[in-house]
Amino acid sequence: MEPGPRAPLGEESARRAHYAEWMTNPPSEAPARVGSGLRIGVLALQGDFREHLRAVEAAGAAGVGIRRPAELQGLDGLIVPGGESTAIDKLARAFDLAEPLRSRIKDGLPVYGSCAGMILLADEIADPATDLAGEPQQTFGGLDITVRRNAFGRQRESFETDLDFKGLDFSATDAGVAPVHAVFIRGPWVERVGPGVEVLAQVEPADPAHASHAATLPGTARIVAVRSGHLLATSFHPEVTGEKRVHELFIRMIRGEA
Repeated sequence: MEPGPRAPLGEESARRAHYAEWMTNPPSEAPARVGSGLRIGVLALQGDFREHLRAVEAAGAAGVGIRRPAELQGLDGLIVPGGESTAIDKLARAFDLAEPLRSRIKDGLPVYGSCAGMILLADEIADPATDLAGEPQQTFGGLDITVRRNAFGRQRESFETDLDFKGLDFSATDAGVAPVHAVFIRGPWVERVGPGVEVLAQVEPADPAHASHAATLPGTARIVAVRSGHLLATSFHPEVTGEKRVHELFIRMIRGEA
């Protein structure tokens, strides 16, 4: 996808002032930083959007909190954070963001969704929540997957584990590619992937970190990271562990380098 139009210098200064409340630290000007020169939005309606802003800014990109349709203009990529997928869905519709987001995703805007963000990028939810009128929650869609909400259990069943994660060859050392340390907090998993979806990581049922789940899912690995074209999604939260490679993979996808 071609990057969005850049704002003139005066408008860029005004933009930075407008987003001052959302900027967790100044955007990097160092050209060697992987995200330098990019504007990456983070949907800032609910959830851990501040942590994602810090992650993209640590990579050298300008992080932008998104709450209004007009703020989608000129973005190089967007992150849908973890949080409550039902709350983000309702707020996106209340702020008239849902349809513009669907449109931008269809038009090729690179998007990364973590945890609740994975649910919101899915074309199908196996167990959607319903509102008082009995209407199922909605998603932005784009990923040809079926997800199950809160699949690994409740808050008290949160766990951490190391994952073999495809696509991180840029981080290889003489010892190979280090595993991704993943934190699962009421996370979803993927129950179905379409033909154009690549599986990047799975949780194995024998992993002692979540043996209680393995007892009910014998011999079944659970998909927790996927990619399809310009879309990336994980069940876990790299933004809370200091694991920067998932965000770097997303940035490399934006640049056409991955």
